[in-house]
Amino acid sequence: MIKLAPSILSADFSKLGEEVKSLEKNGIEVVHIDVMDGNFVPNISLGIPVIKSIRKETKMIFDVHLMIENPSRYIEDFVKSGADIITIHYEADKHVDRTINYIKSFGVKAGISLNPGTPVSFIKDLINVVDMVLIMSVNPGFGGQKYIPYSSDKIREVKELADKFNKDLIIEVDGGVNKDTIKEVVEAGANYIVAGSAVFKGGDISGNIKALKEGM
Repeated sequence: MIKLAPSILSADFSKLGEEVKSLEKNGIEVVHIDVMDGNFVPNISLGIPVIKSIRKETKMIFDVHLMIENPSRYIEDFVKSGADIITIHYEADKHVDRTINYIKSFGVKAGISLNPGTPVSFIKDLINVVDMVLIMSVNPGFGGQKYIPYSSDKIREVKELADKFNKDLIIEVDGGVNKDTIKEVVEAGANYIVAGSAVFKGGDISGNIKALKEGM
């Protein structure tokens, strides 16, 4: 089943609790939470206290995307804050397999993310270990960027590997997804679709979600 995973990085932080509740009222089951440290990516975003606070507001799946260096240091804290899925970047951890298994030891799902310039072949041996592969279709760190076309080929590569080695794999795409590009990523094989500005723009969450779903 295809699931839309709105990124709250694009939400109005002055009323974040309301925005999160609005997502749930509009049938959203997964919320994408971007965590940035200012080192791995040139930006800083929300952290553990914010995740804890919105956890009280919803039962949606918390899909926590760690764009941080040495993520293993903080895994337990993010689990305690309410994460259901924790994704680390292949490029940000020297011991990816160990960290993936550490995440799973807490009973939450583990994901691995690839930047646009990182080949899918680098994670072939992890496909049957991880629960999710996240293909970055923009360079991470900022919202509102345009979809990188070759990302679709990478999604197809992951789908081929999933069909061979892990049929339950979640294939997520993040970056530049809107009503004009969502059909392409779905047809390529993605089943978790992250969208930020395309969901929250203009304050019309309901209308934007409807437009995205119609575009699939």
